Amino acid sequence: MADLTTLIKDTSRVSNAEADILAHCYDCWPVAVKDRQAGESNHRPDVVVSVVSTAEVSAVLKFANDRGIAVTAWGLGSSVVGSPLAERGGITLDTSKMNQLITIDTKNNVVTAEAGMQGGELETLLNAQGMTMNFSPQSLHRSSIGGWVATRATGQFSSRYGGIEDALVAIEVVLADGTIVETLELPRYSVGADLKSVFIGSEGSFGVVTRVTMRIYPVSEAQAFSTIDFPDVTSGVDAMREIMAKGLRPFLLRFYDLDEARFAMHDKAYPTPVMFVGCDGIDSVAQAELAACRDIAVRNGGTVSELKGTEAWMGRRFDFSAIEKVLDQPGGVAETIEISNDWEGIKNTYAVLKERLGHESANVLGHFSHAYVNGVSLYMILVSEEPDLAASRVRINNIWTVAMEGALETGASIAHHHGAGMARAPYVRRALGSGHEVLSRLKTALDPKGILNPGKLGFEED
Repeated sequence: MADLTTLIKDTSRVSNAEADILAHCYDCWPVAVKDRQAGESNHRPDVVVSVVSTAEVSAVLKFANDRGIAVTAWGLGSSVVGSPLAERGGITLDTSKMNQLITIDTKNNVVTAEAGMQGGELETLLNAQGMTMNFSPQSLHRSSIGGWVATRATGQFSSRYGGIEDALVAIEVVLADGTIVETLELPRYSVGADLKSVFIGSEGSFGVVTRVTMRIYPVSEAQAFSTIDFPDVTSGVDAMREIMAKGLRPFLLRFYDLDEARFAMHDKAYPTPVMFVGCDGIDSVAQAELAACRDIAVRNGGTVSELKGTEAWMGRRFDFSAIEKVLDQPGGVAETIEISNDWEGIKNTYAVLKERLGHESANVLGHFSHAYVNGVSLYMILVSEEPDLAASRVRINNIWTVAMEGALETGASIAHHHGAGMARAPYVRRALGSGHEVLSRLKTALDPKGILNPGKLGFEED
């Protein structure tokens, strides 16, 4: 790889030093966490190249494509499913230094930044001008905006503001042969396919995202919250469905089963499932919308609580230290798996996963969030303790098998917003069915030598 140094002016950004290699062998996937604890580096790139410009990305990809060298894009390494891990060595292309704000346009309500910018840093810059992305994944302060595009991410406020496919206005992306492509920065156009959608969720398999333009909004003048108890899971899910079907759009809509309600409310004896609801915007409108949500909840068996559980959650919504503390223990098992289904199927999916995963973990917590007119996502959180590191690794793999098979059996998606990565790669073809043929043809057209993030999204290796 010595020739790479001729492409990068600062040769210190081309490294095969062991420390740099190891820093790119692990993301936040619990399987990778356990690999690190075991002292195993199963996903080693041969070299790490830290790029600082689109031109450099283009040069490196052309170099690799000409030689048939694998390239795996790396943002901030916050994936929880192994998306940025190298499966065939080669180059890990680290875009974290491409982190500059390009422009904030408050007239057209868009922001443009380099793809390696951390989401929290961009949100802070926007807030200083009275603006916000209203795009708020739990990993906001750990993930890059290019990573959001690559994994088809969404945020905690998606019931009102949508996922990255709704937030994204335009992208710049570099194809496998080094070609630089820019999509149009317009609100909508009816000329051919929506080209940016080709790359949303492609996990670096079709090209490397280098610049992102997203919608932004003035910071809301008001937020209004309610915490609502429900007698059972069915009544809470029914209330969510009706809220969305009636055209209400609370920016926050989360419903916890009894086991997770006790964690969400910080009360081990909390007696019922609980819903968190939040509405924002003009004060009078937010208050009216919240009142309508409450009415629907009560009509479905809910009881408005005097407790401020929703407000408390808003203050700690980026904190996942509890999961990390469990994983830090050699025998610790902690996994978060998100899927989705339509309203008709989600209750069965929940029942199946709750029962089957209960054989794999002492604690199986469930909540419903990211609601849509036609369905909702389901988040399963598993926390337990095994005797040792070896047993914890086996258990985590078992959890993934049970969860993915249960999702497929009940007609659910196998992923809602974390992407496929390595965790879901064995199930992608079954999940997409005949649609995978379209992905395969796109892969062949855009990356004929198969150099980009090989082994992901169910693509066969050469």
